[in-house]
Amino acid sequence: MRQGRGPDGKVYFPAFPYASYTGMTDDDLADLWAYLMSIPPVPEAARDHDLTFPFSIRALIWPWRWLYFVDGWTAEEPGKADDWNRGAYLSNALGHCGECHTQRNLLGGLDRSRPFAGNTRGPEGKGVPNITPHPEKGIGRWSESDIVFFLADGMLPDGDFVGGAMTEVVTNSTGKLTKEDLRAIAVYLKGLAPIAGD
Repeated sequence: MRQGRGPDGKVYFPAFPYASYTGMTDDDLADLWAYLMSIPPVPEAARDHDLTFPFSIRALIWPWRWLYFVDGWTAEEPGKADDWNRGAYLSNALGHCGECHTQRNLLGGLDRSRPFAGNTRGPEGKGVPNITPHPEKGIGRWSESDIVFFLADGMLPDGDFVGGAMTEVVTNSTGKLTKEDLRAIAVYLKGLAPIAGD
């Protein structure tokens, strides 16, 4: 989870978001392991990788890791409120929100100068919105309670509902968080630098 390596030592493709999971705490990793071990095994074999050339070449992961993988980073910032730091941890490590909501460069690295500012080529080639507090291009007009309600139920402030891959995120992940954790994410997102991304 933290190093992006399998039991055999082989490095994983960063489609598995270990670059975010590297920030997970020992306690959360232990809880995740306990949960995964409680799930019955699936009898079907895992699908083969379907990455396109040249990203399918495993040897190219090493230069990618050297350029973009920061081992054991922490989202916590001294001087920030506890709920902001909790929201940063949930958004960056556990939720790995930036993996979809941040634009990537040609080598597949996140554009860290524009975090959460949207991604024109997200999962399945679809655009992913800007979730910085920019008033026009992002979610700057959303209140903290709008964000909490959206993450809990998938309903946007205008009454529409989320679509695409975010539907699964709400159903299987954020919709199961406590109100305190949802509020921490909202505090964090509202505290980001507003960026006029797509």
